[in-house]
Amino acid sequence: MRLAAEGITLAYGGRTVVDAVSLEVASGEFCVIVGPNASGKSTLLRGLARVMRPQSGRVFLGDEEITTLDSREVARRLAILPQMQQFDVDLVVEELVWRGRTPHHRPLRPATEADVDAVERAIELAGLQGLRERPLRSLSGGERQRAWLALALAQEPRVLLLDEPTTFLDLRHQVEVMEVLRRLNEDGLTVVAVLHDLALASRYAHRVVGIVGGHVAFDGAPADVLTPDSLSRLFGLEMLALVDPRTGRPLPFPA
Repeated sequence: MRLAAEGITLAYGGRTVVDAVSLEVASGEFCVIVGPNASGKSTLLRGLARVMRPQSGRVFLGDEEITTLDSREVARRLAILPQMQQFDVDLVVEELVWRGRTPHHRPLRPATEADVDAVERAIELAGLQGLRERPLRSLSGGERQRAWLALALAQEPRVLLLDEPTTFLDLRHQVEVMEVLRRLNEDGLTVVAVLHDLALASRYAHRVVGIVGGHVAFDGAPADVLTPDSLSRLFGLEMLALVDPRTGRPLPFPA
């Protein structure tokens, strides 16, 4: 499903953080947003998800303006995994994941076979089979991050937004999460992720968008935009890049 912003401006307390940004993510695209801290990346994601209302501009989910859809319909189509989550510490993992089914049925309606299948698939994809009965308070940061990913996957959205989904994860689990996202994307899920790891962005994205000062600095295929010149301008330090011999994609790093 397509997700598009037309000239959206987002602000906190009168301070503009995202300034008249236009961005269209095609159905089935894997788009990664990169940039320095406080550049507007997370705020842009919140605006795309209707968590924040733009001061100006419009956001489209599919062919419909997102503000015309009720909250339940938005949640059926779109899920967001924020950078920081609040949770009931007494919940166990499986209970949290079940909350992802809320947009699909009315209160007090019994769970269906489709609900059970969606929850089981989400737990499996997130690698939580051995943790399903564990309280959230007992999990490591990485395990908790995967539990929240499973909740988002249980929604069975057509668009998935993720704000630094590899935070707190060790190298193996970073790759495992990105591989899950890649497989879901190959099955048609539209993915938009904020990442700090430029190597992961280069490896998995169809397209990389650079944000600085609330504006789009570049937008294109990894090989075209993750260059030393463009990244040096984006981050304000000298950058270099090698080429991954297996994929032909750039591997950027500070000079």
